[in-house]
Amino acid sequence: MSVREQLLSLCGELQTSMAVLQKILAYYDEFTEENSSNMKTKENGIVISEIASNFYTCLETVFFRISRFFENSLDPARWHKEVLRKMTVTVPGIRERVITDETYRSLSELLRFRHFKRYYFDFDYDWDRLELIMKKIDKVRGPIVKELSDYIVYIESLANEAGVDEVD
Repeated sequence: MSVREQLLSLCGELQTSMAVLQKILAYYDEFTEENSSNMKTKENGIVISEIASNFYTCLETVFFRISRFFENSLDPARWHKEVLRKMTVTVPGIRERVITDETYRSLSELLRFRHFKRYYFDFDYDWDRLELIMKKIDKVRGPIVKELSDYIVYIESLANEAGVDEVD
């Protein structure tokens, strides 16, 4: 497979993940709107925690694919934190940064929550914590969609350049 084809394949994977991300956000909007008058129930806490976890996991999958394509070097013991941090870094001559520092800070909170949720087996969530997580989702959703959309355009431009280089 040529470099151009590999880049276009990465674009396809990222676009597919973006569609899933949009579905997650649409469900989040629908759920929070339908339950806005009585949000703080045990059942709603379970659903919100699951949505937040799925939201972050979808993004982490995108970041992992980008990292694997361009660098392929993550410490197996710390890769969850490392892949998020790497998305803030421009790798000269290799790739541009994917997310801003502000997006990184919001997503770091979602990563910590997902890690907590993975090992928390009770259903009584702390609503102060869940409200913070909901605020982080609301804060980061617009920027992350734009940053990933811009990154897809960047990958497409790399694919176009690679196509020109392969013809020469």
